[in-house]
Amino acid sequence: MAGEQSSGTFVRVAGESDALRARSRATIVAVTEDESVATPSLRSAWLERQRIGGPYRRARVTLSFPAANIGANLPTLAATVAGNLYDLGETTGLRLLDVRVPASYRRSFPTPPHGVAGTRKLTGVQRGPMIGTIIKPNVGLTAQETAKLVRSLCEAGVDFIKDDEISVNPLHAPIQDRVRAVMAEVRAYRERSGRNVMIAFNITDEVDAMRRHAEVVEREGGSCVMASVNWCGFSGIETLRRATPLVLHAHRNGYGMMSRDPALGMSFGAYQTLWRLAGVDHMHVHGLAGKFAQTDDEVIASARACAAPLAPGLSDAVLPAFSSGQWAGTAPLTFDAIQSDDLLFMSGGGMLGHPGGVAAGVASVRQAWDAARSGTPLHEYAKHAPELAAALDFFGARA
Repeated sequence: MAGEQSSGTFVRVAGESDALRARSRATIVAVTEDESVATPSLRSAWLERQRIGGPYRRARVTLSFPAANIGANLPTLAATVAGNLYDLGETTGLRLLDVRVPASYRRSFPTPPHGVAGTRKLTGVQRGPMIGTIIKPNVGLTAQETAKLVRSLCEAGVDFIKDDEISVNPLHAPIQDRVRAVMAEVRAYRERSGRNVMIAFNITDEVDAMRRHAEVVEREGGSCVMASVNWCGFSGIETLRRATPLVLHAHRNGYGMMSRDPALGMSFGAYQTLWRLAGVDHMHVHGLAGKFAQTDDEVIASARACAAPLAPGLSDAVLPAFSSGQWAGTAPLTFDAIQSDDLLFMSGGGMLGHPGGVAAGVASVRQAWDAARSGTPLHEYAKHAPELAAALDFFGARA
């Protein structure tokens, strides 16, 4: 692993001097062996050709790569720590658990221009969590229908609204038409209420198109754009970051294919480091007791990773975005686990599907957060909060 991803290969070659090795080789910092297993996680034709079988040894390995091999080059950093290692014939399973960078290397990449503090400033939410929702139906609405929904969501009292990841530039609602229609409603609401609702427009596309989409959002007075980072790639997101001053909301859809097997892929600790180096402001962490496959422990660790500096002495936290099956009932779980409200708490069906309507759904979530922050059990708080009581009765039976 160390040799393949630095200056070595399977045999010493001409020009591979001792001086070159000393300068460019990776070093093995630690090896902690775990229990062996009888069955490999993945088949290896190389091992089969060598007639090598089990038991299959497992270990946690810490490697150190010279930063000078990589430079301030995010795709090459990813290729080093998560490239051909996964194809090595000697391995039948490999998972990247974490990536740590020194402060000097971290400073060669952008820090989030907005992050937590900037998002609070733009939304005007100085305390408590930022409460958000998602456009539902997630695809199919026209531009004017989307704008009408956004108007009702603003009036209901949300702080943040995002597009769904599968809705970008459909024929029935071209993105320029949708941005203009939606922002007209947001500006009108701002004039009426003095509140500034942040809209995360999904601009996922090829790089030139994303820049054009972001320019439209900025011209219309928007403050945030969203991208499906796995499909745009590091270079695409880095280019977008340089091109726009807007908040960059990173959607991680597709991450599950690289994370769900505990012996394969990549853990969120490593994943979020790479994307934070690209300059994003928000990162999805899923939600506690949600509808997706991640355990609560994984979600908690993901949120804490977003809040921690990538290197000592730096302030580069990103805003963790909780979503997926969230409703009033999951607010106390989130607060108790994170012990912070520097987060974005998004609820789609959990607010839009409230039996009392959207405004009641938003109120129920805010009431649940007030209860959590005061240490009051939800059922006790709900005695004087009818919206929360209705949410507990309606969604609680489905939890």
